[in-house]
Amino acid sequence: MPDQEILPMAEPPALSAPPSPPPPNTIFRGPNGIRAGWRVLLFLLLVVAVGIVFAIPFVLMRVLGKGGAGPEGSIGVSGLTPLGLSISEGALFVIPSIAALIMARIERRKYGQYGLPARLAFRKDFWIGLLVGFLSISGSLLGIFAFRGFHLTGLAIHGSTIASATAAWGATFVLVGLAEEFSFRGYLQYTLTTGMGFWPTAVLLSCLFGLAHKTNPGETTFGLFSVVLFGLLFCLILRRTGNLWWAVGFHAGWDWGQTFFYGVADSGIPPYHNLFGSAFHGPNWLTGGTVGPEASVFTPIVLAIVAILFTRVYRENRYQAP
Repeated sequence: MPDQEILPMAEPPALSAPPSPPPPNTIFRGPNGIRAGWRVLLFLLLVVAVGIVFAIPFVLMRVLGKGGAGPEGSIGVSGLTPLGLSISEGALFVIPSIAALIMARIERRKYGQYGLPARLAFRKDFWIGLLVGFLSISGSLLGIFAFRGFHLTGLAIHGSTIASATAAWGATFVLVGLAEEFSFRGYLQYTLTTGMGFWPTAVLLSCLFGLAHKTNPGETTFGLFSVVLFGLLFCLILRRTGNLWWAVGFHAGWDWGQTFFYGVADSGIPPYHNLFGSAFHGPNWLTGGTVGPEASVFTPIVLAIVAILFTRVYRENRYQAP
């Protein structure tokens, strides 16, 4: 018989290793990694640490008596000026942003996932929000005017001051929008949403947003209620647009129109270097009293109209959190 070629036997296919089981859930770790509560706590500790680092130069200036012209070495910058407000709101934006950048490295995420993606900075959403914000404060004041509770008294500044004040207050209120939106609806909204859902988080942070305005001079209960409504509206905008840029624009447009353009009080804080002078007449429910138009009955009405029209245009929820 002829020799038959003996073929080598095929090796059995290698068995793939079974996937490693997920780490067990503990009080510190859940199915999505470190639990939301611990991440928030770590974020707040980082905010405190970064804030202390930022405060050291000012403390040293005060101790060494080089903080300004005041007898006790104070910095001497009024919080009611564009410069003073930019310093305080700039710190409110930079400090949480640094803490969020650190948390982004720990969580292996991008900073933009927390609400302010750089690729969308000052694009269409921002400018639409800016225009709607200015039209909204105009609508609230128009309602007060219709009941003879408000009128403009004329220009309050003249000449080259108009251009410089317009630019200074414009830049300042953009910074205010960035600071307050990211502080209350940036990292905290994103992280707590992973633990307790979007709207429970929105209600909680909006209430804290209102409490943060409680120390403003002349603030009232109804004024704080309106601030909470602002917070909920901004959360709705965040949920439908997927980022904070529309809300930042609205925030800046409302505050710029309120403080600079119309020259009325903003959450109890009187205007400075405003374009127009103004006067109010009538009961507090109409004019807002010491708070300004934010405590007028027309502000919740305007915010409700904005919310209804907004949901008609932006129908899809684009906010993404794991």
